[in-house]
Amino acid sequence: MLIDVTDVTFDSEVIKSDLPVLIDMWALWCGPCRMVEPILTKLSEKYDGKVKFCRMNVDENKTVPAKYHVMSIPNMIFLKNGEVVDTAIGALPESALQSKVESLL
Repeated sequence: MLIDVTDVTFDSEVIKSDLPVLIDMWALWCGPCRMVEPILTKLSEKYDGKVKFCRMNVDENKTVPAKYHVMSIPNMIFLKNGEVVDTAIGALPESALQSKVESLL
């Protein structure tokens, strides 16, 4: 399950998470974002209880994307203990995303 987060809920859902987090920065109009969504949903089910999968609409939330210098979407940020450990920009294939998720464990 992808958890929708906002500028307001980012700290509690992502930074303070006990689990490693993948947060997907996306927008409704973004075609590649729509291509990645089913992959992230599938991975979120596979890694349920091990990795938290979140997403943030960059059109509705400006503070967090600016803080993390998000210039292109989809932009996935991988965090562990509230710290960025990896990023991925663009519509990556499932195998590449799964490899990055595995590196969080």
